Amino acid sequence: MRISARTQYALGAMLALAEAGHPVHAERIAVTQEIPRRFCDNILLQLRRAGLIESQRGPEGGYWLARPPGEIALADVIRVTEGAEPAARPFPRAAAPLTEIWARLRSHEDALLSEITLADVITSNGAVRP
Repeated sequence: MRISARTQYALGAMLALAEAGHPVHAERIAVTQEIPRRFCDNILLQLRRAGLIESQRGPEGGYWLARPPGEIALADVIRVTEGAEPAARPFPRAAAPLTEIWARLRSHEDALLSEITLADVITSNGAVRP
């Protein structure tokens, strides 16, 4: 699996919101997560449109998670930023068994990333449960 910079930034922004537990301004997210400001704004808009975060304008506003961190899996964020990965084209002849292996690999990846929530990451101190 290849993870784009957009996805890395989105995960960082989501974890910052999960850790904060209150509305956070985009500027603060951009600075603390070292995300270029315009890129951060675009990512936050994408996450809001997907229903993962909510926002409010003004001095008391900002961005916050739409659901508790324990209900948002890493896979939820990755699907928003990366989209659904297309199925691999079938391998020909002697390599044909690789088609099934790649499908199983993607299935395992998705299962693992669907099990790990934002809450798991912020409480793990680097040791995510198996």
